Amino acid sequence: MQNEENHSLPGKNKTDVLVIGGGPAGSTVATLLAEKGHCVTLLEKARHPRFHIGESLLPANLPLLEKLGVKDEIDEIGIKKWGAEFVSPWHENTQEFDFGEAWDKSMPFAYEVRRSEFDEILIRNAARKGASVIEGCRVSNVEFLPDDSGAIIQAEHDDGKTEAWQTRFVVDASGRNTFLGNRFKTKARNPKHNSAAIYAHLSGVVRKPGKKEGNISLFWFDHGWFWLIPLKGDVTSIGATVWPYYMKTRGSRSVEQFFFDTISLCPELEARLKSAELVSDVEATGNFSYSCGKSFGPNYILLGDAYAFIDPVFSSGVLIAMNNGFAGAEVVDVYLCSPEKSAAAFARFDKQMKHGPREFSWFIYRVTNPTMRDIFMKPNDGKMKDALLSLLAGDIYGKTPIWGGIFALKGLYYFLSVVNIKRTITAWHRRKSNVLVVDDQDSASKK
Repeated sequence: MQNEENHSLPGKNKTDVLVIGGGPAGSTVATLLAEKGHCVTLLEKARHPRFHIGESLLPANLPLLEKLGVKDEIDEIGIKKWGAEFVSPWHENTQEFDFGEAWDKSMPFAYEVRRSEFDEILIRNAARKGASVIEGCRVSNVEFLPDDSGAIIQAEHDDGKTEAWQTRFVVDASGRNTFLGNRFKTKARNPKHNSAAIYAHLSGVVRKPGKKEGNISLFWFDHGWFWLIPLKGDVTSIGATVWPYYMKTRGSRSVEQFFFDTISLCPELEARLKSAELVSDVEATGNFSYSCGKSFGPNYILLGDAYAFIDPVFSSGVLIAMNNGFAGAEVVDVYLCSPEKSAAAFARFDKQMKHGPREFSWFIYRVTNPTMRDIFMKPNDGKMKDALLSLLAGDIYGKTPIWGGIFALKGLYYFLSVVNIKRTITAWHRRKSNVLVVDDQDSASKK
């Protein structure tokens, strides 16, 4: 899909906003800014539909989808996810969380979606709303003008043609490519967390019965955790997020063999895959955790994975990206229309960019800790359980009064950690070792 309106201009193409990347963050901010009447150009290196991991949405995504006007389309391609299941080999029980029991009862479910379909709906919506969407076009260089009046963006189409745009503002939503983060050398591994992932799509996976068919299941095991995400039709996303050292144990095994050998370490998951067959290649990725030092500059912002990514355990990636898109649209609009107010707008934007990763990170850093596992598997206190459910639903950006319960839950964690001080110290030392960077961490992704 390509809108040629700007290309008729002599010399460089001109636009108010140039968005790098057509994932959830880029498509969201492009849609909103186009609706506000700005001239928006979105450059996406791939062509939709394209495969992407991260298929599980959160209930808090639903209001955003409604505001973008795509909820009905997502309903057609998704399977409803009413809750989440946690399975631990160190506990006798399986713990299920029902989103309908969270503090805010207006968001009782979410969707599991093929990201190829979901992302295409979002980028096509951006084009319908007036953004100039150009696919198969990879940004190769950015030159910010010395007077902070904008930038010159150079890009190459997949047919080899090169093109340039002059823009007043740059939005980096390039995902894990972190275009500006790499350019400014601000991207860095997260010293507090480090993991890798191996994943594939399978058919014939045993699902939960009835209404729970679309629920996500998470399985802890010695080297990390697994996800099981049912998709519409007989396809299920299966993946393992593991500590870097584990990837190094692959040795001479193929990625596919390593994947199934890893699954065999979790009998509860393996039982649900007894009749399953691969319907995709097995993929792997290393260095799953990083952040960039700054979220904005004089005339640019970073959104979604272009700014930071930690770990997908709470399915927070798409939610954070889309919320970033809404926050980004607000600050860019202020910058373009009321520049005298932009300093305060940038400060608000930066605060919101840090909010999501910070709130999820506290739990992500501890989710494999035995004390935190105990709390997840037996969340007895009413207010703390409501707060935990709200966190799992992604309800951290609104006005839902969950923070007292979250504070109490954190207090309980620290109390139990002191009570079980020997176990806590052992777990701390183990995690410190687990997050160490392994030089050939990415080797598992090489077939």
